[in-house]
Amino acid sequence: MKKTITLFAILAGAAFVITGCVNTVTDQSSFAPVPWTRDSVAGRYNRTVDQVYQASLYVIQHNGVLITEYIPHDNTNDTRSLSGRVNDTKVWVRVSSVDARTSQIDVQARTKWGSADVDLSHELEKEVALELSAH
Repeated sequence: MKKTITLFAILAGAAFVITGCVNTVTDQSSFAPVPWTRDSVAGRYNRTVDQVYQASLYVIQHNGVLITEYIPHDNTNDTRSLSGRVNDTKVWVRVSSVDARTSQIDVQARTKWGSADVDLSHELEKEVALELSAH
């Protein structure tokens, strides 16, 4: 009986150590049962930060629900972030300036159970590109 309880405690501790938190592209943290998997996609565009940010806002609102949008305090005003939910998946987007004419977007997605959804990240990043090309 004691061996069973001890074994269960060891397995529970190992499961706790294996699961953990990941840092999001917006400098927050989120639960992740498998934190070492790839869950984000980046893209660079010859557009201003405002243009890329507005396109990403439209894409998130069109595909799901916008939860928060903010300017991270540890960066300059050339960085903007937002988070939302698309198909019950948490999505984080960060738009930052590379130089005066180039912006970078980082899109990260994790399911409600914390596993990576790189396909959704890639899809949203490409939808932002299509939205930018339409305008």
